This record gives sequence, structure tokens and C-alpha cells, in this order.
Amino acid sequence: MNERIKSVCVVGGGSAGWLAAAVIAARHRQGHEDDLAVTLIESEAIGIIGVGEGTWPTMRNTLRKIGVSETDFFRECDVSFKQGAKFTRWVTGAEDDFYYHPLVLPEGFPSLDLASFWNHYAAGNEAVPSFSDAVCFQEAVCEGGLAPKLITTPEYGCVANYAYHLDAHKFAHFLRKHCIEKLGVRHVVDEVDDVVLDGKGDVAHLATHRNGPLAADLFVDCTGFHALLIGKALGVPFRSCQDVLFIDRALTVQVPYDTPDQEIPPYTISAAQSNGWIFDIGIQTRRGVGYVYSTAHTTKERAEADLAAHVGPAIEKLQPREIPIRSGHREIFWKGNCVAVGLSAGFLEPLEASALVLIELSVEMISAMLPATRDTMDITARRFNDVTRYRWDRIIDFLKLHYVLSKRTDSAFWEDNRDPATIPESLQEQLALWRYRAPGDQDFSSNSEMFPAASYQYVLFGMGFKMDLSERGYLVRDGVRAEEAFRRNAALKEKWTRSLPKNRQLIEKIREFGMQRV
Repeated sequence: MNERIKSVCVVGGGSAGWLAAAVIAARHRQGHEDDLAVTLIESEAIGIIGVGEGTWPTMRNTLRKIGVSETDFFRECDVSFKQGAKFTRWVTGAEDDFYYHPLVLPEGFPSLDLASFWNHYAAGNEAVPSFSDAVCFQEAVCEGGLAPKLITTPEYGCVANYAYHLDAHKFAHFLRKHCIEKLGVRHVVDEVDDVVLDGKGDVAHLATHRNGPLAADLFVDCTGFHALLIGKALGVPFRSCQDVLFIDRALTVQVPYDTPDQEIPPYTISAAQSNGWIFDIGIQTRRGVGYVYSTAHTTKERAEADLAAHVGPAIEKLQPREIPIRSGHREIFWKGNCVAVGLSAGFLEPLEASALVLIELSVEMISAMLPATRDTMDITARRFNDVTRYRWDRIIDFLKLHYVLSKRTDSAFWEDNRDPATIPESLQEQLALWRYRAPGDQDFSSNSEMFPAASYQYVLFGMGFKMDLSERGYLVRDGVRAEEAFRRNAALKEKWTRSLPKNRQLIEKIREFGMQRV
């Protein structure tokens, strides 16, 4: 039990497996003989799900830390810039109904509460711009189809905070090559016939089809929905949240551009439908489009018709791929010497792109807290489980928020989502507090927050949430600072909408000339 942890085996490839191998190897392999041995085993017979094509800005730091060139990443993974999400028809369902959840914080946040000032000015005044447009210059940049940086901006640097859209299959292959060639990860292509446990309930070794027993001190389960280790071998139950989030099916297609120079929106489009919503993600060579919906509220045939209406005539040459969504997560994520990452840990609808960032945060925590010996592993596991469970709970709250605030009445799907019985108590309590003040850091007790208070502000006030501002003393006290902040934001909008290039224009320059290395 006191022997040093000397080896990690990542079971399964894809984005989850190769990100896990990359982050752990980059931190713990420095070219010495006694370095941690990192092995990844994957099957040729099991494909990549590939629905995670949107990231968070955290991916920039992850790629930088594992030693990836951002220029190479753009060239090899069909990458485009993502500056947030544009939500259309989520509030009323009207054609002109939209709001943004951008990636730039409100001007002056968090020391200045512009949300309350905006609510005060916007009450009954249609001339006041939308919340995100009033407090953040990124909505204007997105509406102009502009990139978040200049060609002279160094790799991973920015004018406006950004994430990525990418080809998930190419990303996995890109990471695999980097892990093997640059980080010293051992790659085994084989089938796992059995997971063999020892007398204490740990994973002793994997029985492989061609390579015999494969042992390790720590196993990372990235086997996707199969959950080969954490679920089947170790018996950790799955906890459903289908009673809160109704989405349980996706129909996805890859839509080619009409012309090679077609503009690429620098944001994810989330277009609400009668019984779900459609994501539309533009990368360099195509769009990734999918309708995620509730089978309890509509039929596959109706969903296919809604998807066809969104895509247009191009749908006639495409065959939608059907993916089941089992919303929920494992009751615990680390048991014994096995930790689940990615789909084996759980899955939720792809609203707000939480899949890849959960992988990033999980593997970063595993790498940073990697136990020195087996006898300290259970302590690490308890802490990992507490933090990861907290993150899943907060994601579920945040996704439900989008549905709770909708005013749509065109289907039972939207009305059922507003039923108090389907709303977590933690979210109901927050909404009660936010009737009288804007979300702030004081509302969140952990340093492991998935979504900061600013994200709640963008969704709340983008969807028309109203505050009771009868107590206005602080509005008078901070009024001068607020006016200055609104003016700064207006100046930033003017400056960057004139200076930034179009999204595709910058991507083409990156492919041709590359970005400046830091």
C-alpha cells in the first residue's frame, strides 16, 4: 500500500482519453528513467462519439501546458474561433428573439455591478440595448462576424476572450500524435477482454486480446458510454437527472458550406425548437448541426422535419446520425484505483459545451493531485468525488436555468420545464435571491465553479429576468462609475468592430502564415 505510484493506464482513446494522457504525461514525464509511465490502450473496433465540437476558453491553457502550437492546432483540426453562444427563440419563440452568452466579462466585473444599473435603465425603455451589448463589447464583435484577435496577436493571446470549435475526430488524432511523439505516452491498440480485480476490489490488470495482462497503479476509465471499468467492473451506479433535463436524443449531420469562402459565425448558434433545440457550429470546412430533443414530447419524424427546416435543401444529401442521451452521472467518479473521465463519468445535453471542459478540469485535478502511494489514493478520491459531484450539480442547475426562464407556451416541452417539481431546490433558492440583486461571487461557495456569476447574469437578463430595485441607494452611490463603464464599453465596441478581421479571414491567414509564438 505504501509503494510509489509508478504507472497510469488510460483505457479508451477519443478526446477524453488522449487529453487525460496528455495532461498527466506533460506534468509527470520529464525524460527521466523513474518518471511516471503513462499508457493508453484503445480498441480499433470502437469509434469516437464526436459530439463535443465546442470548447471553453480553458482549452487554450490546456493546449499551451501540454506544449501544443496553436497554429498547428488550427491547421490540423479544422479549428475556428468561438466567442460564446447566440441563443435564438429561447424566450418567446419569435424570429427576432435572441440573446448572447459571450466570453468577455461585463465591464468592471466583479467590483462594479452593472447588471443592476442596466435593469434600472432598461425598465420600460426599449431604446436601451440588450444586457450583453450594454456591458460587453463581444456581442457587437460576434454580430459583425469578426475574429477575437489580430494576426499580430501571439498564440493563445486575445483581444476578446475566446474558445474553439473543432473537428472532434481530428482533434483526437492530433492529440494522439502529440502524446506519442512529444510526451512519451505508450500506445497500445488492443481489445480489453476482461477487467480483473484483486482481493481488495482494485483493478489488478486488464486482460487484453493480444498483449496479455496490462497492469497499472491507477486506471483512468475513458471507455465512453460503455463505462467498462467504473460501471461494469466496479459497479458504480448511474444517477439519472432525466426528471430535470428532458433531452434524451440527438440527430446530427455534417453540413458542407455552399462555397469555400462562406463566412463562419464566431459563436455557437443554439436555436430553440418546439421540443428541444438545434446547435449549429461552424468549423473551417463544414457546419456541425444537431437537433437535441425530448422523445417524451415529440417523435423522431417530427424532429427530422425540424432539423431539415433548419438545414435547408442540403439535408436531402445527408443522413442524420442518431445518438441517445442518457442525462446523468455516476454516483461517484473515483473508486479504488480507477477514476472515470468523459462519457464514462456522465453526460448531459451539449448546451453550453460542458463535455470537453469537464474532461479538462477532471484530468487537471487528477494530474495535480496524483497520489504518491496507494494508501493516500482514497483521500484523493474522496476530494475528487466531492469537487466533481459539485460541478455536475452546478452544470445541471445552469442548464435548467435556460428552460425555466423561457416564456414559450407553444408546446408541453417548455411548460413542463417550468414545472417547479422539475427545478432543483438549489436553483429555486438562487432565483428567489436574484429577484432583489444581481448574481455575484457571494452566491457561489466553491473555487471549483463551472459557471461564474457573470454567466448567470448573461442568461438571466438576456432572457428578460426582472429585478425588484425598490432599494436604490447603491444606484446613486456607484452611478458615476457605472456611467463611465458604459462609456468604456461603447468605446471598445467602436474600436474593435473597426479593427478586427472577419473570422474566416483570420483563420485563412493563420493557415498560411501562422501565429506569432509566445
